[in-house]
Amino acid sequence: MKAVIQRVTQASVTIEGAIHGQISAGFMVLLGVGPEDSQEDVDYLVHKISKLRVFSDAQGKMNLDITQIGGSILSISQFTLYASTTHGNRPSFIQAAPPALGEQLYDAFNHSMAETGIPVEVGVFGADMQVSLVNDGPVTILIDTKEK
Repeated sequence: MKAVIQRVTQASVTIEGAIHGQISAGFMVLLGVGPEDSQEDVDYLVHKISKLRVFSDAQGKMNLDITQIGGSILSISQFTLYASTTHGNRPSFIQAAPPALGEQLYDAFNHSMAETGIPVEVGVFGADMQVSLVNDGPVTILIDTKEK
């Protein structure tokens, strides 16, 4: 699995002109699923993201995790994280998981993350979504579970 985690002051996802999910301070997570991914990858990401210390403490150092600031997560499925651009100008997405597996693991990620007590807002798997965010810092972290 691949995740792009952005520290945000606010983020929202709009589908068909209506806001489907929105958060204030926390993480906007773009989540891509590969064909070899499993619940083990979900568990690894949930642990890493929920414990990621990138929020400022009283001294201005990135030392706090999302729970310590009372933050939320906006989770968006993003198969394009598996784009291959090695040949030609049109990306290939054959390295992404089939939709059924992608949706299953995306849902599992959201459920497992919510079980940590962190509020989770979500997009809709496979939908045409418009995502807005204010990246705080900016802080953007990439995690690939295959690079543990």
